Amino acid sequence: MNSYELTYIIDPRLDDNARKELIERFNSLIEANGGVIEKVDETIWGKRRLAYAINDLTEGYYVLITFKAEAQVPREIERNLQNSDKILRYLIIKIENKRRTVKPRVENNSRNEQSEENVLNENIELNVEETTEKVEDANVTEESSQEQDITE
Repeated sequence: MNSYELTYIIDPRLDDNARKELIERFNSLIEANGGVIEKVDETIWGKRRLAYAINDLTEGYYVLITFKAEAQVPREIERNLQNSDKILRYLIIKIENKRRTVKPRVENNSRNEQSEENVLNENIELNVEETTEKVEDANVTEESSQEQDITE
């Protein structure tokens, strides 16, 4: 079974009883086709202003249903939503579950750690060599300046 989200907008001119009957109709349609309803949210979204006018209406009543069903069930729900004059818009989305089956290789990690250690060791050796060269250069220049002082 796949997980789905169904969001639809109901005509706001319907009274509360007719709206509840319509919501129950689509819930029972899902269950009749072998689906399992996980959650019905009608109070969170409720009546809202539409981004643009649909059939000269500027408001709509939003309903969000989360359910699990076989692959053919969303097609049947869409067919019924299209035939209903009380539904302004609808959208069914399949929820993809992320799989985390890829694991990092142990060999690569040990190689990376070894290469990092090698780079650090090489950098330390280079720094030591540079420092000794600078000290030697400083000694040479100091000796040459002392010799110049003596000759003067």
